[in-house]
Amino acid sequence: MNPDIFSGRLGNLGPTTHVEQLAARVRLLLMDCDGVLTNGGLMTVPGPDGKMIETKIFDSQDGIALQWLTWSGIQTGVISGRVSPATDERARQVKMTYVYQGHIEKIPILEEILADAKVDSGEVAYIGDDFTDVTIMHRVGLAIATANARAEVKKEAHYVTAAPGGEGAVREVVELLLRAHNRWGEILRHYEIPE
Repeated sequence: MNPDIFSGRLGNLGPTTHVEQLAARVRLLLMDCDGVLTNGGLMTVPGPDGKMIETKIFDSQDGIALQWLTWSGIQTGVISGRVSPATDERARQVKMTYVYQGHIEKIPILEEILADAKVDSGEVAYIGDDFTDVTIMHRVGLAIATANARAEVKKEAHYVTAAPGGEGAVREVVELLLRAHNRWGEILRHYEIPE
């Protein structure tokens, strides 16, 4: 996608990098679930009725970061090929606006979300890790791959996170967006942390 793929944390480079310019336009952050919100591992455990249920492990720092986006007026959502009650619950906890599961073909879902959110595709960031995410990455303003993404997916991204999915990749992206929107200082002040 972009020959100038940026990898890792931006640090104090200032708001002049290409990635930060793209991030400054973002009004909606969408993402895959497995391999992005989680490390991609799936656990099957017995439920109260003895039937096996699927569960996942989510990163707590990703969770609070997603809520910061809501405070800052940036909507969030997940588009996943799998269907899991754990994903529904996590999306509820972090106050996601959009939750679509069971969709390997993601373009129609993106179009539906764009229409509902009343945003241009250039105002959307998307985080993915596998081939099914690339079609969405090609259609948004800021395409992001996680550190654990397939090599082919990383080549299609504007930005590759230093952290893997389920281990801070989403938090890293949220910090990037908040810095680009000049909102990071507000978060620090909220927690009485000096800038």
